[in-house]
Amino acid sequence: MANKSCNQTEIRRSGNYKPPMWEFDFVQSLSSEYMGERYIRRASELKTQVKMMLDEAMEPLDQLDLIDNLQRLGISYHFEDEVKHILTVINRKYSKNSEPGIKNLYATALEFRLLRQHGFNVSQDIFDCFKNEKGDFKPSICEDTKGLLQLYEASFLSTEGETTLELAREFTIKHLQDQIVDQYSSLLVQHALEFPLHKTIPRAEARWLINVCNKNPDMNPILLEFSKLDFNLVQATYQQELKQVSRWDVNTIEQLPDYMQICYLAVVNFVNEIAYDILKDRGLVIIPYLRKAV
Repeated sequence: MANKSCNQTEIRRSGNYKPPMWEFDFVQSLSSEYMGERYIRRASELKTQVKMMLDEAMEPLDQLDLIDNLQRLGISYHFEDEVKHILTVINRKYSKNSEPGIKNLYATALEFRLLRQHGFNVSQDIFDCFKNEKGDFKPSICEDTKGLLQLYEASFLSTEGETTLELAREFTIKHLQDQIVDQYSSLLVQHALEFPLHKTIPRAEARWLINVCNKNPDMNPILLEFSKLDFNLVQATYQQELKQVSRWDVNTIEQLPDYMQICYLAVVNFVNEIAYDILKDRGLVIIPYLRKAV
């Protein structure tokens, strides 16, 4: 309650917030069976099989499809060198002029997006062959749902003044909304229109796609199994790190990975600095409350 006058008080409404579930005891109770050796061993086996797929894929479109799936399923970080090598070769071979290396909308847009994502300089002129004399995209490409979807995703990698990509976004949004396709493709289209890849959180996107891929009869079972297992392994690692961080014991900092050590020490120092100022100015010890809040 806050004083309104000498004789009046104003009663503030309660937010009716529920107590947080992330109490110390709850965090310490977190556990995962995926910390077991057999899961780590299976993940290593699957990783080897996926690497073989990357090495054996000879056609550029097969390589691009595989890289796209690895990225969206959240497992491409295991193959950064292989992915960089493949895209470097594709860029060198097909991007010497404005003509697309593979002349269909799906492959061209996928190639453009992946190359730009990885820092290669690809011109928007690669899409000129899909435009008419007036500079508009040809109505005939509206029948290619997969191509439209890739062109839509590619349009978000535009830079200032790239009118072709701005036009592509308007065109694809308009026509994707009218598509009548199978259940799996419909899910992809609806999700992309709400959450384009360029604006998603990779781990959240991977979690969503893993669920949806069960409806895709063409999904590679090895990729799907590896992505599920890797997601659970990473989650188990995060749980262990969270348990260690929640102890507020600087002496255990060496148990954390390097990137967590810096973050953890910064938070500890920040809390201690605030507590020091409050103790000095007001004589109150607030460290327990700050730690709980954090």
